[in-house]
Amino acid sequence: MSERDGAAAPLEQLRERINTIDADLQRLISERARLAQEVGRSKAGAGARTVEFYRPEREAQVLRAVLDRHDGPLRAEEMVRLFREIMSACLAQQEPLKIAFLGPEGTFTQQAVLKHFGHSVRTLPMASIDEVFHEVAAGVADFGVVPVENSTEGTVSHTLDMFLTSPLYVCGEIELRIRQHLMGRMQDLGAIERLCSHPQSLAQCRGWLAEFLPEVERIPVASNAEAARRARDEAGTAAIAGESAAEVYGLNLLARDIEDKADNTTRFLTIGRKMFPASGQDKTSLLLSTGGTEGPGVLFRLLEPLAREGVSMTRIESRPSRRRKWDYVFFVDIEGHAEAPAVARALEEIREHATLFRILGSYPCAVL
Repeated sequence: MSERDGAAAPLEQLRERINTIDADLQRLISERARLAQEVGRSKAGAGARTVEFYRPEREAQVLRAVLDRHDGPLRAEEMVRLFREIMSACLAQQEPLKIAFLGPEGTFTQQAVLKHFGHSVRTLPMASIDEVFHEVAAGVADFGVVPVENSTEGTVSHTLDMFLTSPLYVCGEIELRIRQHLMGRMQDLGAIERLCSHPQSLAQCRGWLAEFLPEVERIPVASNAEAARRARDEAGTAAIAGESAAEVYGLNLLARDIEDKADNTTRFLTIGRKMFPASGQDKTSLLLSTGGTEGPGVLFRLLEPLAREGVSMTRIESRPSRRRKWDYVFFVDIEGHAEAPAVARALEEIREHATLFRILGSYPCAVL
């Protein structure tokens, strides 16, 4: 046997081993799907909808276990994504979940939907955040996904304002690393006459734009997908958007990762019609008001039970209550599930002193 034949033998052995593993993987995935069917049959009889089997706390526990077991060589994000897709496909065997999101197609919100729910869902693009809430409340969509804050540009206030009147709950959170790309039909930056993007994206890239496109007109539009559509249809127009928008609208990527902050991240909320049990690593969102109560230290006294019970507050935002002028409500995020003993004690005391008290949801913390 020649030296070349000797090198080929181990390679063939490796390929045979890979083929065996592939067959084992396929068999095990099919077995998992059959077990998922049995779980569904044990929960409800014929006619039960997929949304009745969806358990965000259970999925979060599975993905955390994946991270705990992970030791490479794939990146942790890739391993989590693979398991998310397996769970998504298993859940969708009878019918896919319907997820409303702030559209159109090609937005970062759609990317958040696919990251959280996997690709085996039916995505329903909506023209506004209001419509996302409406479609979920009406039962047309099983869940919705809406942006709530960006790490560099702050709060999406319209999402918070919707909770003032909506009966929906927060069921989960998604953290999406935002990568902004410059795209258009042209081949180089010199052919760009105007630039379209969502105002937040323009703000997130202001340093790069000042350096490389200082004289180009900047046009804010309702969404990055709308910007990509205009770049497709208008000569001389470029857009800032995510890579998926370039694929949807057939645009050239002229410059990648032009955001000013390398850790630029947007947090999204999933919204639904009920609360879910604890997952073990949870957050609780609250809507509070001290309206009509005056004097120094009112807000401190309202939130003091959190410190006394050792509950960490991770976020607080104030918004006009829309009841009367200069009256405000507070959106508060805390660590822990509302049913956890320490959290429950703190919330009961807060309830007694607040003029408005509502638990907007207890939900699993984002997994990667």
